[in-house]
Amino acid sequence: MTATAPQTSAAAPARPAATPRAARFGDLLAAEWLKLWSLRSMRWTFGLTALGLVALNANAALADYQNWPHYDPRIKAVFVPEWSYNDTFTNNAGLVLMLIMGSVGAITVVGEYGTGLIRTTFAAVPARRSVMAAKAIVLTGVTLVYGAVASTASFAVSQAILSGRHLGLPFDYPGAWRGLVASALLAPVCALVGLGLGALIRHSATTMVTSAVVLLLLPNMVSEDRRWSAAISHALPVRAWQRLSELDGAGGLPHVPYPATVGGAWAVYVLWPLVAVTVALVVVDRRDV
Repeated sequence: MTATAPQTSAAAPARPAATPRAARFGDLLAAEWLKLWSLRSMRWTFGLTALGLVALNANAALADYQNWPHYDPRIKAVFVPEWSYNDTFTNNAGLVLMLIMGSVGAITVVGEYGTGLIRTTFAAVPARRSVMAAKAIVLTGVTLVYGAVASTASFAVSQAILSGRHLGLPFDYPGAWRGLVASALLAPVCALVGLGLGALIRHSATTMVTSAVVLLLLPNMVSEDRRWSAAISHALPVRAWQRLSELDGAGGLPHVPYPATVGGAWAVYVLWPLVAVTVALVVVDRRDV
């Protein structure tokens, strides 16, 4: 018998270890979307506060509907369109919206810092500015839809109530869309301001208080009787919203020595969130977590 040499099989080459794929910006958007909606309280906040805003405006329209027979003839003469339009999105509703959205924007940042989740996020994605940019984009989209729903529903409900006395305005009334758009955009404007303050302060209570002071209290501390103080007042979001929500030529514009302009009000809407997001992008990249 002839001995056969044992067959040896060549060892299979080792496969290179798979390198982790860098997170794409779309992945960051998806992650921020999940973070925002993972909290049940956030869903309740958006839903209940939207209903509350509509109810607040509807209550103002209902009060005018009930008190209409007792109004002075001078009020009845200017009720349409001035008072009718003011019931669409009342000043109190605007202030409540600003407070809520400023808080929501702040929570999206300080919530992660408070729980320490931000460390895990930055460990997985070292590109901090990209993370903050994705957070700002998701926040803008969600709050824009929120503001659009709240403002449109408020207009529809309040004008439907007033139509019972033939005092309602249609959606295509001249100048009405500017107020609707301004009220819808007020939500993301204030939310991004809250986000910027949250990235800068990083403390929940302090950020909430600062947001309320900047958005709500500061306008009441600045008068409009002098040119320089009027310029400061007109540069604040609440004054810009009030100017954009006024119907030109309806007799409702306040008689002030230095009135705000529509173009200046739109500029405020652009500059405030732009500066807030820029601050967030800078501080998140330069400060330790």
